[in-house]
Amino acid sequence: MQDETFPMHATKLTDATAPNQRSADQANEISASAATDNKRGTTSKKSAKGTDVAGKRISTAKKSVSYADAGVDITSAERSKQRIKMLARKTFNRQVLSEIGGFGGLFALDLAKYPNPVLVSSADGVGTKLKVAFELGIHHTVGQDLVNHCVNDIAVQGATPLFFLDYLATGKLDNAIIETVVQGISEACRANGCALIGGETAQMPGFYADGEYDLAGTIIGAVNRDKIITGDTIQVGDVLVGLPSNGLHTNGYSLARKLLFEVAKYAPDHYVNELKDKAGAALMRTHRSYLAIIKKLTGAEVVSGMAHITGGGITENLPRILPKGMGAVVDLASWQVPPLFEHLQALGNVDQDEMLRTFNMGIGLIAVIPAEKIKKAKAILNRANERHVIIGRVVRGERKVSYN
Repeated sequence: MQDETFPMHATKLTDATAPNQRSADQANEISASAATDNKRGTTSKKSAKGTDVAGKRISTAKKSVSYADAGVDITSAERSKQRIKMLARKTFNRQVLSEIGGFGGLFALDLAKYPNPVLVSSADGVGTKLKVAFELGIHHTVGQDLVNHCVNDIAVQGATPLFFLDYLATGKLDNAIIETVVQGISEACRANGCALIGGETAQMPGFYADGEYDLAGTIIGAVNRDKIITGDTIQVGDVLVGLPSNGLHTNGYSLARKLLFEVAKYAPDHYVNELKDKAGAALMRTHRSYLAIIKKLTGAEVVSGMAHITGGGITENLPRILPKGMGAVVDLASWQVPPLFEHLQALGNVDQDEMLRTFNMGIGLIAVIPAEKIKKAKAILNRANERHVIIGRVVRGERKVSYN
């Protein structure tokens, strides 16, 4: 434990100088200073109790001040850590070699499964979706949002999640809230076959508003080198298949909150006819994990690239996987944009281009399928009861998305 942080296993190094070396260095500096003073014929003032070296009065506490007095409750944090350990253990598998609470999490890679392994990592947060969670008092699903977002980011490169680490920072510990968040993380890790092997809870008095916290996570996955999906095999004529999102997922919340709560002046619990839901509930829909369907598609070797549509929308994310000299044409009439996005656009008279580079617009994942494999890919999607729509094609040209 260091400063206001209560790690499940994390370590922070703050000073590379050894204590004994510092003491020796300081002693040498004092001796050198004294020698210089003697040469100059000066004498140093000796501080008396309650005064500094200049003789000024020092204000001191009348009683001993503890860490708890500064707003950091170590005892409470330790109790919470024990319960968090139990939640994390539910995600463990045979590859996890360490308990929660050590200086680092240990994980043994299965080399029989990954004879030529490449590790794939990603880190992300939940953003200002947390503000909605605070308003509604819903803390369970944000942990799921965090894990699913990270899982999708590495899955589109062909990786299988191995383990996850989380970071939660708050001003004052509310054990019930923190444990609820971690419970959501634990459940999402289990659902994605990912072990929660560590993390950190940082207690930072005065840094966050009461009842608020920030949340981030890091995921590590693995893929055999010959199975990596980068998009470099994408060709002109490949088909773009869109899979539906479950709402905003974890992006665009600053604009969405402004439109719903400031422009329209809805309360979070206000029922909005256009959404057929309460404003807050519509924003809190959980970020989907696409891992299961991605594994089916990659296992059948029918994809040449995949894009997780997050911050930046289709406009910014699809070009990330396109080879040089290729662009994409997306037909906006090919799918029905969900009412949430239509209502947001109407409330703020938001330009279409702004919508497309801020929100996912109802498409959470795009799979790029070679034209000769589209029939097989669609059969896989249908067997999995996965809704999908062909939204466009890869074309020759500048690496960007054009809409029609």
